[in-house]
Formats: sequence, C-alpha cells, structure tokens
Amino acid sequence: MTRKPELSFWQIWNMCFGFLGIQFGFALQNANVSRIFQTLGADVGDIPALWIAAPFSGLLVQPVIGYLSDRTWTRLGRRRPYFLIGAVLTTLALLCMPNSPVLWVAAGLLWIMDASINISMEPFRAFVGDQLPPRQRPVGYAMQSFFIGLGSVVASLLPWLLAKLGVSNVAGEGAIPDTVKYAFYLGGVVLLGSVLWTVLTTREYPPAELEAFSDSPVEAEPVDASRAWRFGVVLVVAGLALLVVIRHYALEKELYLLGGGLVLFGALFSWLSATRTRGMLRQVMGDLYGMPETMRRLAVVQFFSWFALFALWIYTTAAVTSVQYGTTDTHSAIYNEGANWVGVLFAAYNGFAAIAAAAIPWMVRRWGLRLSHLANCWLGGAGLLSFLVIRDPQWLLVSMVGVGFAWASILSLPYALLSDNLPASKMGVYMGIFNFFIVIPQLMAASVLGLLLRLFFHGQPIWALAMGGASLVVAGLCTLRVAEPSAQLTAAEAR
Repeated sequence: MTRKPELSFWQIWNMCFGFLGIQFGFALQNANVSRIFQTLGADVGDIPALWIAAPFSGLLVQPVIGYLSDRTWTRLGRRRPYFLIGAVLTTLALLCMPNSPVLWVAAGLLWIMDASINISMEPFRAFVGDQLPPRQRPVGYAMQSFFIGLGSVVASLLPWLLAKLGVSNVAGEGAIPDTVKYAFYLGGVVLLGSVLWTVLTTREYPPAELEAFSDSPVEAEPVDASRAWRFGVVLVVAGLALLVVIRHYALEKELYLLGGGLVLFGALFSWLSATRTRGMLRQVMGDLYGMPETMRRLAVVQFFSWFALFALWIYTTAAVTSVQYGTTDTHSAIYNEGANWVGVLFAAYNGFAAIAAAAIPWMVRRWGLRLSHLANCWLGGAGLLSFLVIRDPQWLLVSMVGVGFAWASILSLPYALLSDNLPASKMGVYMGIFNFFIVIPQLMAASVLGLLLRLFFHGQPIWALAMGGASLVVAGLCTLRVAEPSAQLTAAEAR
C-alpha cells in the first residue's frame, strides 16, 4: 500500500474528539484564571506577570514535544502517549487550581496546567497529518475547529450556567466561588474523558509504514546559517542595553523577561553560526533564521494580532468588573456577577467566530485573502475599542461580534497566506516555528502591558483592551504588506 486509506466520518470524529477536552481546559483557563488571581489578592498590575506562564510554556513545550513525538513509538503509538500524559496532568491541575490556598500556588498551577495542555495539543496537529491522506486533511482540521468552538462556548459559559442553576457564586475572603470550582471539576472530567476516547478508539501507523506512504515529506537541505551571528550580536546588544535601562530606572520586573529573551535568542543565533551538530535545536533555529520573506511579513501581522488577544484574555475580567459593573471588590456579589458575565462574553465571541467561519469564504471570494483579513482585524479592533464607551454590559455582546470575526480570521487566513510560500518538505517545521509569533507577542504583552497602564493610564485595565483594539487595527494594515498567493485558497481550504 503506497497511499493512506481514507477514513470514515466517525473515524475522523474519534481521532479529533480529544480536542474538545483540550479546548475545554484552555477556555476555562482563559476565562477564569485572572478572576482566581484577583480573588487571591493579586493587584491588577501584577496579573500580566502571573500570566507569563501561558505563552512561555508554549514556547518551550511545543517544539520539544513535536520533536520527541516524531521519534516515539510505544504500544499506544507515537502521538497518543503525549495526548494521555498531557490530559492526566491537565486534569490534576484543573482539580487543584480553584482550591489554591494562596496566590503563588495558583500561579504555579497555571504553569503546570498550560504546559500540560501544550503537551496534549501539539501532537494533535501532527496526528491529522499522520492519519489522513492529503485529500482528507482539510476535513480533519475542520473537525478540530468544530471541537474548538464547541468546547470554548460551553466551558466559558459554565460558571454563569451553574449560577443560574443555584450554585453559590460568592465566597469568603480569599476563597473561590463554588461556580468556578465546579466548572473546573467538570472541565477535568470532560478533558480526561474526551482524550481517553481518542486514545482508545484510534490506531496509528508504525513509523516504517508511515514513511513508506507516498505522501511522506522529503527532508529538505539544511539552511545556510553561517552569517546568523550578525543578527545574534544585534539581539544580544539590544537585550543587554534593555536590562541596563530596566535596572537604572527601576522599571517593572516583568521587563527582565523581555531583555533576557533577546539575549538568549541572540546567543542561540550566534551558536547556530558556529555549530555543525544536528538535532532539534539546530533544526528549529536554522529554519527560524532562514524562513521565507512572506513568513517574515506575516510574523508582524501575527505579533499585533496575538498581542491584542492576550490583552483581551488577561484584562477583560478586571476591565468589565471595574467599568461596566463599577467594583473592584473581588469578594462582592456584583464583582462575581460581572466575572461570570465575562465568561458569557468569551462564549459569545467563540460562537460568533463559528458564524464568521461560514462568512469568511464569501469574503475571500469577493475581496481576496489580504483585504478579508484586514476587514476582520478592523472589526475586532472596533469591538475592543467599544469597551471604552459602552456602559451597559449587555451591549458588550455586540462588541463580541467583531472580536469573533477577528478570532476566526486569525485562526485561518494567515495560514492561507503562508501555505503557498512554504516547501512541502518543511511544512511541519515552519508551521511549528509560526507558533513562535503567537507566543512572542504574548510574552511581550505580559512584560509591557502593566508598565504602560501604570505610566499612561493610571492603572485602569480598560485601557489594555483599547490598546488591544489599536493593535488589531495595525495588524490589519500590516496584512497589506503580504503578497496575495498566486492561486488563492479559500478559508475552508486554508483550514
């Protein structure tokens, strides 16, 4: 057999079903962790530093797990052991997080939770490529997108729904309400159960059989990185200068992460020029250095897009409760009502994103990929900026329409713009590297948002959402610098 056999609808359903649980845990984290931090005594200005765990975990874990899973074979296969390990660890973190006695325990559990989610999530993308022939891969990724939307909507709504069912939504000082606790408990059950379903109902091709298929990628020539040291020196000097400025002016400690990151990547690029060894680190850094021009321009688009999303995820609870609900007392009934409404808003933008996914192919046919992404980014920017003027929290649902269109577009159109410019033999590596430009802006947001709020906006979190809105406007404009593919892909084909 030289070609992979096509799978039935239910076989594809089974292999993607675990993504429902992974997204369940991810959505619970996004909608509720800032609330838990504030309840345990975190100042609004400290929340970005506490959230550094999420993007930093992705930056470290995803390349490592991808590299290891390519080289793993056990009785459970090559990808499924990582699904299972990540699911068990995430479930334990979900059960423990709402019972955190103090802030530092909750912060540590966020690191564990996010790293564990990444352990499960990264191999799921490769799983579709392993199991499905090229003609069916769009169906597999579309199925994953369906479970992303379903898990996000239900998980984001859980605390609000539980409150409607009579579960207590208030708690004593330093305690997490039962609505949040039970939502996390249910999330753990859904996550572990759905991943177990995928592990137990699917099989994987052995490595030798997988390599024998005619659609297996061919290894590309290594990138010439002999001059990478020049870029490395620039990064090291910039990083050291930033560290000196931070220390001299006693700036926010989160900025040390940014300076240290510049130094680290500069050292790695310098090492890349000197080494001739082979391995995971050299492969990733070499392809990062030699990525195509289109990918470089899209990296800028991704930077501003994900900077805005991270601002949305970490500041919406503080912004809505302080502005639309008029309280900063994390133990009051009105604060917890507002925090639950944020969960509804998060569910809403994921629901609107599902609707947007049906509209985006029409937009692409009419306007092309670039103008469609620009329009959707601007809709998202308008949605976030509207938080400044809306005072009735019910009307924030209208704001979420724009955010939903931006979210659907960010998850699809940049990949459509990118895919026509990548060699087939390095598609997986470059898609993994593309994740860097999701993680790096989140690290930047965690490093600088608190400082910007303190220096220019009197610490008011609503302005973080405004900065996110402006960032999405810039992301849309930067899309115009990217060349339209010669053979346009529809959004459905891109997914």
